[in-house]
Amino acid sequence: MVMFVMLIVVSLPRAVGDAQNINCGNWHPQSVHHKYYQPGDFIIGAILFQNVFLNNTNTFNQNPSHPQLGSMFIQNYQHVLALEFAVKEINENQHLLPNLTLGFSIYDSYLEARWTYQAILQLISPKDRFVPNYKCDIQGNLMAVTEELTSDISHEVPEVLGSYKIPQLLYGSAGVLMDKNPGLFVYKAEPNGVHQYRGVLQLLLHFKWTWIGFIAADDMSLQRFMEVMFQEFSNHGICFAILESFNCLANQKSAMKFYDKIMYHSANVSVFCGDIHSIQWLRWLLDIERKLTNHRPRGKVWILTAQMEVKYSAPYHGWDIQDLHGLLSFATHSNELPGFQHFIQSRNLSINKDGFLKDFWENAFQCTFSSSPLGDTEKAACTGEERLESLPECIFPMSMTGQSYTIYNAVHAVAHALHAVYVSESNNRAKMEEERRKFQNQQPWQLHHFLKMVTFNNSAGDRISFDQNGELDAGFDITNWVTFPNQTVTKVKVGRLDPQVPPDEAIIINEDAIVWHSWFNQVEPFSVCNENCYPGYRKIKKEGEPFCCYDCIPCPEGEISDQKDMADCFTCPSDQYPNKDQTSCIPKVVVFLSYEEPLGIALAICALLLALVTALVLRLFVKHHDSPIVKVNNRSLTYTLLISLLLCFLCPLLLIGRPEKVTCILRYTVFGISSTMANSSVMAKTVTVVLAFKATRPGSTLKNWVGKRLANSIIIPCTIFEVVICIVRMAISPSFPEADMHSSHEEIILECKDPSSTVLFSEMAYLGFLTIVIFIVAFFAQKLPCAFNETKFITFSMVVFCCVWLIYYPAFLTRNGKSREAFEIFSILTSSASLLVFMFFPKCYIILWRSELNSREQLRKWKS
Repeated sequence: MVMFVMLIVVSLPRAVGDAQNINCGNWHPQSVHHKYYQPGDFIIGAILFQNVFLNNTNTFNQNPSHPQLGSMFIQNYQHVLALEFAVKEINENQHLLPNLTLGFSIYDSYLEARWTYQAILQLISPKDRFVPNYKCDIQGNLMAVTEELTSDISHEVPEVLGSYKIPQLLYGSAGVLMDKNPGLFVYKAEPNGVHQYRGVLQLLLHFKWTWIGFIAADDMSLQRFMEVMFQEFSNHGICFAILESFNCLANQKSAMKFYDKIMYHSANVSVFCGDIHSIQWLRWLLDIERKLTNHRPRGKVWILTAQMEVKYSAPYHGWDIQDLHGLLSFATHSNELPGFQHFIQSRNLSINKDGFLKDFWENAFQCTFSSSPLGDTEKAACTGEERLESLPECIFPMSMTGQSYTIYNAVHAVAHALHAVYVSESNNRAKMEEERRKFQNQQPWQLHHFLKMVTFNNSAGDRISFDQNGELDAGFDITNWVTFPNQTVTKVKVGRLDPQVPPDEAIIINEDAIVWHSWFNQVEPFSVCNENCYPGYRKIKKEGEPFCCYDCIPCPEGEISDQKDMADCFTCPSDQYPNKDQTSCIPKVVVFLSYEEPLGIALAICALLLALVTALVLRLFVKHHDSPIVKVNNRSLTYTLLISLLLCFLCPLLLIGRPEKVTCILRYTVFGISSTMANSSVMAKTVTVVLAFKATRPGSTLKNWVGKRLANSIIIPCTIFEVVICIVRMAISPSFPEADMHSSHEEIILECKDPSSTVLFSEMAYLGFLTIVIFIVAFFAQKLPCAFNETKFITFSMVVFCCVWLIYYPAFLTRNGKSREAFEIFSILTSSASLLVFMFFPKCYIILWRSELNSREQLRKWKS
């Protein structure tokens, strides 16, 4: 496994006299080359691994898990510049480390882990000598290290430095691979990798990508994901088409099988978790099909983790960069540093004594210096006047990358920790030089306390600090790769992940700024196991498939689903009902018998007309109150009956309109009392007629009862009994307005509800009892010897009255809402109108058109 290691070493100089008895000798390392050095009171050392890229002259090596290696990663040169720029800023800051200067020493460890170990030992040895842990001069006190590790040496290197209790600031892959071990004195100079995985999860949920592939560079990364994040992904509905690592490759056959599995699974989105060198595997995946079939690779949305800070040198290796078009990658948050651009542009071969600069120049500008021992005669000669800003971003990024920004912040964190040590030691200083000498003898372990508490704002304005776990409090940037036919690329920031805010607000995405792979025709891709279940359907799991693979079935009747991929349908609120497609709820129509609809208007007009007719009849009888036909029928009973009928005709007006508490109480009360009064008046008339004929017999005492006394003895008790029933009903179970949500599928029926039907039916039963009694008495009295027999008309009216209410009761029980109220109004008007017609129209006819019959002599003639 190829690795990249960056070590930042703060060395505190000892006094020369402390080491004058040590004979270190001279030593010139053969494998660890000292490339770049700048002296100072403190030395910041770095081991820079000049990484290589995949040489794709052949599709496979003998062992495909170890691809051939070619030229260096020239983008890594920015790490050197970030280190040098940070040291320059600190030395120019008179308030940070006054009267002290920083230097740096950079080593190149080449390819193998053993050379990295050797470089580490060289760092704790005197300059140009290999005597670990001996101090030959004032620059031999190692204080801190920042490093980027790969899985091959993820534990060994920290343990080597940890044995000396040297603080280590990890970044890149090391930030994810290393577990917190109190004995290693480790700090993570970038955010916790778990936060990044949660950011990936939020990104997937944002675009509703639930069917993905997950590829890890090695088994360790895959295992860590499975242990830490797999369940959380599953809990949020994410399924995995594949979960693989590149460690499964053994030979060409297994490699091709792995390739088919990775590139042709059904998911359009793949998450790639690896380190800085894993990009070569992605290149291999994208390039192999072109080599074998001459076809462009199938388009996918690749999501790369921050540890895979993509290094690219495609123009010199035949890799078509357009295969990465639309790629999304996480990167440690970075910001542009004031003065850094000018610092880069000022690099000059004649001024800067940079041991890396010459190699970088030849690789970046594809030229050669005449003095180069490995000069390529086919390349153009380097003039030294080439400009770095002329290089494409894919070759050398001028903007600050995430890992370079981390190195910059790590150097400043160590400097601020040293500043804190210096301030604490100098609070009561007497002599500056004595305190300076004391400060130079600090031990590495003494820096830990101050590193844990370090907090500062860097020159870009970002706040840098570590949390209680020794991890940097920072976020991630989300970048989108936009490629061009000329093999150039632009990385555009399209989002930001802030782990410090709630999960649903942690990620911010600018969808309009994202450019997708041309495979998707600039349409936002989707990645699901199967087609969405559209509204009106619900998901049902497929047997033997992952939980996000499902079939779609329609919602049951009466239920809806209003979003895609709903696990269950649901019922609408009680005041709504499903539409025809079962995709939404429609508000139910509020229904009641109102004055604004034709039926309500018609019934109200009928009620008012009948009331008007009753009032006219009453006026006619009052006007002719002295006429024989009015007097013979008991004027008081006639007026009482007409007034009762007038109230009965006005009762329907209480049943029309929105039910209210007052109208619900009054509608049955008023009708019950007025109807009882009318029926008892008819009963009094019937009994009066019967007794009038019986009283004409000689010696009969019944004539004393004929008159008001008899009428009052019938009307008052009957009416009072009905009033008592109404009072009891209002006290026990008064009617109240209710919205019936369930009787009708599409309507809310407003009606008056009676809590107890027993009391209501007892009231109705009493009215029925009076009607039956009247009918029986009138029926047997209709054969009395009289030409003008009023009992015949009473009998007819009672027959109609009984028929109407016998029909009404079944309808009352089976109907509801305005249909029941309309039928009730019809029954009231019909039954009352029967009394009005049969009892009064014949008399009105005589009064108005046959006045000659309205005489005492004529009435006597009728009683023959």
